[in-house]
Parts: sequence; C-alpha cells; structure tokens
Amino acid sequence: MTKPHDKLRGWAAAKKAILAGLRFTSLRLRLVVVFALVALTAAVSASGIAYWLNREAVLTRTQDSALSDFQQEMQNRAAVLPEHPTQGELQHAANLMADSSQHFSVLLLATDENGRQVVGNSDLDAFTETAVPQSLRKAVTKQQPLTDGNKNAYHLYWQRTTQDDTPYLVGGAKVDGGPTGYMLKSLEPEAKDLNSLAWSLGIATGLALIGSALLAQAAATTVLKPVHRLGVAARRLGEGKLDTRLRVSGTDELAELSRTFNKTAENLEKKVADMTSRDEASRRFVADMSHELRTPLTAITAVTEVLEEELDAETGSVDPMIEPAVRLVVSETRRLNDLVENLMEVTRFDAGTARLVLDNVDIADQITACIDARAWLDAVDLDAKRGTMVFLDPRRLDVILANLIGNALKHGGSPVRVSVRTQDGHPGELVIAVRDHGPGIPEDVLPHVFDRFYKASASRPRSEGSGLGLSIALENAHIHGGEITAANSPDGGAVFTLRLPLDDPKGPHASEEPEEGGGDK
Repeated sequence: MTKPHDKLRGWAAAKKAILAGLRFTSLRLRLVVVFALVALTAAVSASGIAYWLNREAVLTRTQDSALSDFQQEMQNRAAVLPEHPTQGELQHAANLMADSSQHFSVLLLATDENGRQVVGNSDLDAFTETAVPQSLRKAVTKQQPLTDGNKNAYHLYWQRTTQDDTPYLVGGAKVDGGPTGYMLKSLEPEAKDLNSLAWSLGIATGLALIGSALLAQAAATTVLKPVHRLGVAARRLGEGKLDTRLRVSGTDELAELSRTFNKTAENLEKKVADMTSRDEASRRFVADMSHELRTPLTAITAVTEVLEEELDAETGSVDPMIEPAVRLVVSETRRLNDLVENLMEVTRFDAGTARLVLDNVDIADQITACIDARAWLDAVDLDAKRGTMVFLDPRRLDVILANLIGNALKHGGSPVRVSVRTQDGHPGELVIAVRDHGPGIPEDVLPHVFDRFYKASASRPRSEGSGLGLSIALENAHIHGGEITAANSPDGGAVFTLRLPLDDPKGPHASEEPEEGGGDK
C-alpha cells in the first residue's frame, strides 16, 4: 500500500525532473520568458488594482444610495407612526418603504399597546428577523449618549452578508420612541458586473501576455541577430579564416562590439602573418643550411672514413699521440652528419613535403631486420608472430623502431622487449610496444619526451643524440595516421607504444616514388 508521503516524494521528484528538462538553453527563450513574466506581472498588478478600485467604487456607490434611501424612508414613513403601531400600520409602512427606487426589502419591528411585538415585512419569504445578523441587531438597538457631537440616540448601521452564494447588504436604524427598521438589498447585479469586469481584465491580461511574447520575440530577433553573426564570425576565426570581418552599422553597444571584433581579428591576422613568415623563413633557413652542409660533410665524411681505416689498420700508420683526436673527429663527424640528416627530415615534416612510399611488409621480418642491422639481437627480445602483413612505409617504420629501441637500450636497460599485437575494431590497429627494464621516465619528463631538442638532464646538454630522434619517430607515426605514447610500466621500466592503422594509409602523404632519404641513421 502506497503511503501519502511516498506519493508526495514521487511527485516532488517528477517535478524536479521536469524542471531540469526545461532548463533554458536558449538566450532567445530566456528573453521571451523574461519579457512575458514582466508583462504578466505588470498586467496582473494593473488588473488587480483596477478590479479592486472598481469593486469598491461600485459597492460603495450602491451601498450609499441604498442606505441613504432607507434612512430617508425611515424618517418619512417610520418616524410618523404612533409609538405603539398596529400590525396593519407597520405592514403598510413597510410596503411603502420597499417601493423605493433601490428595490430593497423592509422589515419593521415595534410593540403594540399590549407590549407584544408586531412585525411589518414587505417580503415575508426573502427577509425575516433571522436574516439580520445578531451583531447588527445589537448595534442598531443600542442607545448612544447624547453629546454636542452626537444629536441622535440611535445610528444607522450596515453589514454585507452572503446567503446561498448571493451577496446582500443589510442595514438597520431605530426611530427614537418608534419602530426599528431593517433593509435587505441584493448585490447580485453588482456582483455580475464585477465578474464581467474580472473576465474583461483577465482577457486583457492574456492579450497583454501574448503581445509581450510577440514583442519579446521581435526584440530577441533584433538583439540576437548581431550576436548570431558575431558567433559565426568567431567560429570562422577559430577555424583559421583570419580574414573574417563583421559589417558594422549603428552606434550601440553591439556595433561597438563588432568594431572591437574586427580590430582584434585584424591584429590577429597581422600577427599570425608575421609569425608565419618568420616561421617559414626559419624553416627555409634550416633547410638551406642543411643542404649547404651536406656538400662539405660528404667530403669530410670521406676523409674521416679514410682516417678510420688507418686507425683500424694493423700497420699502425697513425701517430699514437694524435689517435684520440682522430677518433674524436670521426665520432663528431658522424654525429654532425646525423644531425644534418635529422634537420632535413624535420624541415620536410614542417613544410608538409614528407611522403609515404608504401609497401606490403611482414611486420615481424621488418622488426627483425631493424634489430639485426644495428647488431641488437642479443639485447632485444622480440615477441612477434610471423605472417602479419601491414601496408606501410618500411623506411619510416625502420626510423621509428630504431629510435624507440635505441632509446630504450641507451636510457633504460636490457633486456628490451618488443611485442607486437593486433587489435580488431573499426578500423583495426597494429600495436608495437617497446619496454625496457631501466628506472623509468620521471613524471616531469613524460610530457616532454617527444619535444624537439629536449634533454631530460639540464646538466648534460651535450650527449650522443641530437634530441630529435623521438620527435621524428612521432612525426613518422603521424604521417601513417598513427600515434606513439610514453608511459612507465607498473613493473618498472618505460614503455613506448606505437599504434598504426591496419587499413590502407594511402592518402595525401602517400607516394609511389621513393623520396630523398633522411633521418634513418
């Protein structure tokens, strides 16, 4: 059995849900509702005041007229009756008094010569002594002391009552030394007039509400149209269309806002153009410098190769005193050559000229070839099933794997484990995880491991790497439509995860022609 308070809680929850569903998410709706509420409040207030004033005026006018006529009739008819009138005399006087223009019923009470109460009633069915409130009878029959300000011992009193949902005005007065008279006047016509007035005011309120809603709609359209244009312009600006401008008209606040938007967009376009030109100049400078360095580096590399052969020769033709210097020159030349190649690769990515040369390869064979080419077979544990064919750029995959595995061997610790798996879905995904057994990556370094030229230790700005390897690996993953993430394993060590789509990545970066090599050292 459901308890009443359970029903109440259920109703409150339903009401709360309905109100939550009616949250104002539109500025237009909020404006219309606010306009409507203001108009409704004003209309209801005005209608209420008008109804109250008219009601008091109508009732007061009817009441004053009826009481004035009744008092006049009491003076003209009841005051001339003998002190102890008969039943017939009272009845005749009551009938004459009721024949007034106000059409009220009259009740006269007096005592005859024998001390018995006699009654004169103009309407026996509608008005009897029981219809007069007890408080009114006591007030009418109460004798007042005579003073300079009070010349009459008895006063006129009145009271509004309701019988059978019909309003009445009951008045009473007593003639000094004569009968007591009461009048009963129906206020039903006035009540009908007031009801008609209430309906009229209600209709006027409804029309005012509808008019305010239409006015609010028009005002909202006028106000929100510039706001909508501003929103569209801001969205276009956010999409990179920096030449977006607003048409300005008027001198109001919205026009000033449009001018401010145009000025901001103009300044932004100018700054972006300046930054773009500087960035383009920087990329062009790096590319030109890298190309210019390749020619002398080619000659220097050839010389260092000869020197390295002399160092490795059994004849010992190199002076032992200069052997460390020669080995340093050889090492730094290789490092410089790697840096130039990496810079050229970075400029291709920045310029958007990097292209994929796609081929269908066995991923296990590709990873094995990458490890074998760098003599890492003893330090790397490979977990890959043969026969998994993927359509990708083998050279760029080799760059990614070489950087991830080399980074794990250099900064982590053996054994380095490379695991390959595929994930079904839409689209499918190839996942290659490279995990080391070192101390892991510090939490403050994790967000920056793929930044260009980033070195985890500020005290060691010079190292064997250029700080570009991981960033180039990430760019190569992006050009395949993939991603690389770095994290620390719960069991210790760092984990780099490469994710590549299994579907054909051939798109705007794909090419059937081989491109100039770079970044694969």
